[in-house]
Amino acid sequence: MATYLAGRLFDRPMLGQVGADLVRAQIINTVVTQGLKLSVGRRRPDGGRYSFPSGHASSSFATATVLARHFGWRAAVPSYTLATYVATSRLTENRHFLSDVVFGAGIGIVSGRAVTVGRSGRRFAVTPLAASGSLGIGLTQIGGQ
Repeated sequence: MATYLAGRLFDRPMLGQVGADLVRAQIINTVVTQGLKLSVGRRRPDGGRYSFPSGHASSSFATATVLARHFGWRAAVPSYTLATYVATSRLTENRHFLSDVVFGAGIGIVSGRAVTVGRSGRRFAVTPLAASGSLGIGLTQIGGQ
């Protein structure tokens, strides 16, 4: 929100757009993550409630994805490194299972990409996937590099 407001106050449209995308990505991410936490109800490794998926992982990866989409690899490297650190810390602190963190990271990436469609000139097709006892989402790049 601060990035968006700074862009608006200082008449910096690019900064305002990045801030707006960060806010939108976090809204989508929070709705999906919290909805899954409530519906799945998985216990944490330490006995706490609402383990699946990791909200810290999903939030940090949503932010990293928005920054990477706006600023390219120079922002992607440090932001995804920090997001990975945040996600793995949830494992070392015994707050999440590996599947919680991996799925949370996936939710974050999809949330960040959803609000930045068309920002890099690349397009993707989203395909639901189903196998015996499994569900997933496939992303296929269309055209571009």
